[in-house]
Amino acid sequence: MLIKPIEVAIGLRYTRAKRRNHFISFISLSSILGVAVGVMALITVLSVMNGFEKELRAKILGMVSHATIAGLDGTMRDWQSLRDNARQHPQVVGVAPYVEGQGMLTHGSAMQGAMIRGILPAEEPAVSRIDDYLIQGRLDDLEEGAFRVLIGKTLARILGVRVGDKVTMVVPHVRVTPAGVLPRMRRFTVAGIFEVAHAQYDSNLALIHLADGARVFRLGDRISGLRVMVPDLMDAPVISRQLARDLWGSFWVRDWTQYHENFFRAVKTEKTVMFIILTLIVAVAAFNIVSALVMVVTDKQADIAILRTLGASPASITWIFIVQGTLIGFVGTLLGALGGVGVAANIETLVPAIEAFFNVKFLSPEVYYISDIPSDMRWKDVGTITVVAFWLCILATLYPAWRAARVQPAEALRYE
Repeated sequence: MLIKPIEVAIGLRYTRAKRRNHFISFISLSSILGVAVGVMALITVLSVMNGFEKELRAKILGMVSHATIAGLDGTMRDWQSLRDNARQHPQVVGVAPYVEGQGMLTHGSAMQGAMIRGILPAEEPAVSRIDDYLIQGRLDDLEEGAFRVLIGKTLARILGVRVGDKVTMVVPHVRVTPAGVLPRMRRFTVAGIFEVAHAQYDSNLALIHLADGARVFRLGDRISGLRVMVPDLMDAPVISRQLARDLWGSFWVRDWTQYHENFFRAVKTEKTVMFIILTLIVAVAAFNIVSALVMVVTDKQADIAILRTLGASPASITWIFIVQGTLIGFVGTLLGALGGVGVAANIETLVPAIEAFFNVKFLSPEVYYISDIPSDMRWKDVGTITVVAFWLCILATLYPAWRAARVQPAEALRYE
């Protein structure tokens, strides 16, 4: 049955009319504010979580290529032709070779395990953002045969070294000497220090020249693989499968989602759980709508009875209170959406202002890798939140409206 204009008019009149019971008006106002606060909190929190995810993804993928092409046994011969063929793919913007292996860096009595990665300084900027993270030294300082190394800031602090100091690199490749079997060791000079603001790289990554890496790991003219960069990291899974199909040879092609699948899956799960938890705030506000409408039905029983005696059907009475509850939900959802969008769009300005006013730092750079609270508001999330909140408010009107339709005119007017 379709709603009639008279039902809308009466429902709106009940909403804006002055009631004898001011407590009912207070409950209605609190319902609107509850929905507004819930929607605003949900939009703001999800925008902040999107911002953290975006920042972490940018930091991680600033050092990890979008895709890698690696040999089946961990090494690759005749890689120059494969690199040239990969560069010809229309959706590949950069390809660079690398050598990679586990090792240990020592300085005096300090030692720390690290991932040793050999790169070509001239080609590395095409597949990573290492230049953006260097705080001392230059990428061009990695010259072939000079045995220089770039290390993370945390790793430099653990070893107690600065630019110009010597470190000893120990790799798990043994050599036989008259004194017995000894691991391979090579002295390197610290040429620069980088800071990614991610523990995995700042404390466990060392960059050397590709040729020096091949000598240290005894690879000869072989490499570990090729790193590939594409225009949009979200397209990396599709493009990597295209490369595996189009390139000739036996090798592994993997994209960044396979290397960090568990991490980003955990972030996605956390966002989903947070969405469910914060939606309960809106659900609580919806229960307030139920309470407000039940009290209105009790207060308006005489009016309902008169409408029934004038010919209004139970369905019409139902629509009257659905309109009233829907208006409460609409106003609350609209206010919450406007407030949430406003806060999420300006949170990077609001948070520093609050920190300056109260003289506090919410995310200390000495403790957290991301010291500023980022925000990435997505209109899809805003739309989903507002639709879910509005439907919860509509569902909250059904029971009070059904109860109003069951009011018996004779019983309601007996004592009037």
